[in-house]
Amino acid sequence: MTIMTESVSGTVSKSTYDVKNYIGGQFINGTERSLEILSPIDGTHLGHVPLSTTTELDAAVTAASAAFPAWSAKTMKDRVQIFYRYRTLLEQHMTELSELIQLENGKTFDEARAEIEKSIELTEFACSLPQMMAGEIMEVSRGVECRIDQKPLGVVASIAPFNFPHMVPHWTIPNALVLGNCMIFKPSEVVPITANRIAEMLKEAGLPDGVFNIVNGDREIVEAICDHDGIEAVSFVGSTRIAKVVYRRATNNLKRALALGGAKNHLIVMPDAHPEMTASNVTASMSGCAGQRCMAASAMVGVGNIDPIIERICDEARKVVPGINLGSVISQAAKQRIERYITEAEAAGAKVLVDGRNAVVHGKEGGFYVAPTVIDHVTPDMAIAQEEVFGPVLAIMRSNSLDDALQIENGSDYGNAAAVFTQNGGIARQVMEQASAGMIGVNIGVPVPREPFSFGGWNESKFGVGDITGVSSIEFWTQRKKTSIKWNPESRTNWMS
Repeated sequence: MTIMTESVSGTVSKSTYDVKNYIGGQFINGTERSLEILSPIDGTHLGHVPLSTTTELDAAVTAASAAFPAWSAKTMKDRVQIFYRYRTLLEQHMTELSELIQLENGKTFDEARAEIEKSIELTEFACSLPQMMAGEIMEVSRGVECRIDQKPLGVVASIAPFNFPHMVPHWTIPNALVLGNCMIFKPSEVVPITANRIAEMLKEAGLPDGVFNIVNGDREIVEAICDHDGIEAVSFVGSTRIAKVVYRRATNNLKRALALGGAKNHLIVMPDAHPEMTASNVTASMSGCAGQRCMAASAMVGVGNIDPIIERICDEARKVVPGINLGSVISQAAKQRIERYITEAEAAGAKVLVDGRNAVVHGKEGGFYVAPTVIDHVTPDMAIAQEEVFGPVLAIMRSNSLDDALQIENGSDYGNAAAVFTQNGGIARQVMEQASAGMIGVNIGVPVPREPFSFGGWNESKFGVGDITGVSSIEFWTQRKKTSIKWNPESRTNWMS
């Protein structure tokens, strides 16, 4: 898959990657249409990704459909043996996979490694599914039993974003496959290289051909997935605008759909918040993964006098340096969009306390970098307070009371996450109960639930029923079969007979 050339940094090797589709256990060249892949670290060429058509999708669905009978007929305990081996491979190749993520996504090595560690946790949860899926059985009448079994849907699809090339695919791949489905996976066209490596490692672990397939592409292939008669369910992670389109199109074609969109996460900071812990948590949440995550702290609401905490946040933000402990954003277009939000907020009257515009990393002048930015006196009507910036930018709004702060949070269209920083249990409880978000943090800037607790937001951050990970995902990837059984002819006849 790769041709090694020269060293880019101490840990990452620059390579030329021949990205292909993966269909029926084989890597297959795509159509003549392709897209250039650039490394956001320094803007250099990494290779090309095919932009597939319905022809490639049809082939992938055919391969998955052919594999489904034998794969679904295996016991779940047999299926998880493959993922035990796969988990070991993830651990053995952690450095290689981390470097690959760093190369095509631009995040730091430590952030990339943390992504693989989370993928391992997600795989471990999938391996525990047999213990959670014993089924339900009850003698409902003398001599009559009813039972429920969870059965796979068939061929399903998963569409992933650019910001977590390895972890987000593992929100869906292990659970969907362990539960007996076969999958068509569509990675982001700007970070497709990691997906090819996932396919190689799944095959090495013993996954039968056709159970997992990759079809690369852009909007055309996403629409084709939503329309394809052979696909039973579609999961999507990306922007809210596209999540709405995918959800509507897939459900209009009578498929199950679960589409996760964007976020505008509010961190409410009270005057009694622990200054050091708050400053470090807020800064890490705002700048981690260059702010390119749906759990990033992008809006902070200060209640009362929190100027000393804001000063500490600014100090912490200045310690985060592009090219050292801050990765790049994904593209030049993303850099320009993020900086435009900052400029427009400043022009509207907000005060830029720490300015991350025009960041350049020596030796990587072609890379796409935005340094941490802290903006105070933002008002709720500004675009930077309402829209997802997806960069290392913290917009600070002021309020006089907790009720006012919650009103600002509740006024957001999104509802992925919210957090409060306080030492007061009553205040924490009020935010836990009244914040309009699916994931809540108390003195935690990135309140991502750990397995088996599921990941998912509210409002315009999620479309569909249930969550994409954890126990909740079982219902999405399976359907219930209810069976009533009677063997005893001497049992008294009743309405169940």
